Amino acid sequence: MQAFFSAFFYTVVLSSISYNAHAAAVSALENDMVLIPAGNFIMGSNKTDDKQLGKEFGSTKPWFMDEHPQHTQHLDGYYIDRYEVTNIRYRAYVATGRNPPEYWLETGYIVSVKPEKLKDLDVDKLRRLAVERFDVDADTRTMDKEQLLSAIRQRFQEMDVLPVVNVSWSDADAFCKWANKRLPSEAEWELAARGRDAYEFPWGNEWASGNSNTGDQEWPMGVAPVGSYKDDKSIFGVYDLAGNVSEWTADWYQPYAGSDFISADFGRKFRVVRGAAWGGSGHYALQMYLRGAYRFNLPANYAKEDLGFRCAKSAKAAPKGKSK
Repeated sequence: MQAFFSAFFYTVVLSSISYNAHAAAVSALENDMVLIPAGNFIMGSNKTDDKQLGKEFGSTKPWFMDEHPQHTQHLDGYYIDRYEVTNIRYRAYVATGRNPPEYWLETGYIVSVKPEKLKDLDVDKLRRLAVERFDVDADTRTMDKEQLLSAIRQRFQEMDVLPVVNVSWSDADAFCKWANKRLPSEAEWELAARGRDAYEFPWGNEWASGNSNTGDQEWPMGVAPVGSYKDDKSIFGVYDLAGNVSEWTADWYQPYAGSDFISADFGRKFRVVRGAAWGGSGHYALQMYLRGAYRFNLPANYAKEDLGFRCAKSAKAAPKGKSK
């Protein structure tokens, strides 16, 4: 079955991309960014794990130490995506001939690049695909062709607004460049999440259960539609920074200037990942991992179901339709 979708995509879908559709998709990508004005902010923390909770919860690195020292940093103005990059936004990129995430083949979402091609399939095949591939939650045995197509389109629309996941750092970096943007630096991500006064969480300094998607609520694919958690929003109006998916940043995992913490992981080995994710109610649900200062690192070729990204852009190259 997967071979069918691969062949369908590469021989049919990519051969019929229209310029107008591509231009419209690029325009939409650039319309939903938030301006973060130039200025100073407080980055990092001086917290210590006095109770040794990191060891208790099986952390692979000492808690807080790579956040030291807390320091003041200046950033030029920049724009950052209000929401995590969604499947529908990434779809325009895939439509140019780039490889889709693996789960697009597994779920059949790859067909959404050119859904009208489904009309060429007979009713029996559509019924089989609706159940086996598209996971349509309905009794398809009595549905005619138009009803089947409508149910499949609805399924695509549900996935459209979910964050794209299972993308490596290189995939995320390439997408942002294609969209005339870039991945945010670690500092840009932290400022967008914590504001200038170093809030613990995007919404403030007090922990509030249920403010973000950390796996406590059941979503069919784990991830929630972007912006679903209205309280998981920073002072700048940027959403989903404490939950939903963790996010790639542009930077290598390095110590902050003035740090005396030594780690074998420092260097040009791993890329910094920021933000907690939906990945279960275990370690991700700990308040520690939802903090705006928390740093994580992964190999650049890593891809997982709760790892995505958002893009940024210098304020000197302002996007059209910018938000303030």
